[in-house]
Amino acid sequence: MNMRRKMLGGLGAVALTSPLIMHAMDPKAVPLLADTPDILPPGASNQTDYFPNSIFTTHEGRKVRFYDDLVKDKIVIINMLLITCRDGICPLMTANLRAVQQALGDRVDKDIFMYSMSINPEYDTDFMLKSYANAFDVGKGWSFLTGPTEDTEIIRRKLGFSSLDPAIDKDPNQHTGMVRIGNDKLDRWCMMPGMLSAKQIAYAVRDLS
Repeated sequence: MNMRRKMLGGLGAVALTSPLIMHAMDPKAVPLLADTPDILPPGASNQTDYFPNSIFTTHEGRKVRFYDDLVKDKIVIINMLLITCRDGICPLMTANLRAVQQALGDRVDKDIFMYSMSINPEYDTDFMLKSYANAFDVGKGWSFLTGPTEDTEIIRRKLGFSSLDPAIDKDPNQHTGMVRIGNDKLDRWCMMPGMLSAKQIAYAVRDLS
């Protein structure tokens, strides 16, 4: 079991390699993606020891604690967002995740929750995120989050949205086009490309249930 409990940073680096992306294109391979190492590292007694309870603001203006309010005992879909995205991947991913939300139906906002976290909180205020979410007709159970830069960086790294190349990692325009999917109660987590078909991503989410 200890071999499975690795830090997410390494997981994120592996998830960016082309073999895994190609492997994920086969729907039958999605359960293998879901069987990636658990998020909990050696020495941690529970997820609270790994995730901080940093305070974030949703696009609806609510103050929430990252672990206790957003992740604890839930099935979650998380991606990083940049409204001023230069390569245009963020709006494409948001549209695709909207299709995932529709594919999962009424389970979203019950036992499945979706979070898009801004990596440019100085610009992406809750007001800006609300306008962005409204443009995609986002439904219940999907929150767009903004918070202090330092807390955002901690969460980003703990979720594995980082690069081993320091130059790339510090450039917000080089953010990954990946999504992190997890079942906190079962401590099962995976990462997959955010532009896979909505059907494949929804399949992976259900497989973690």
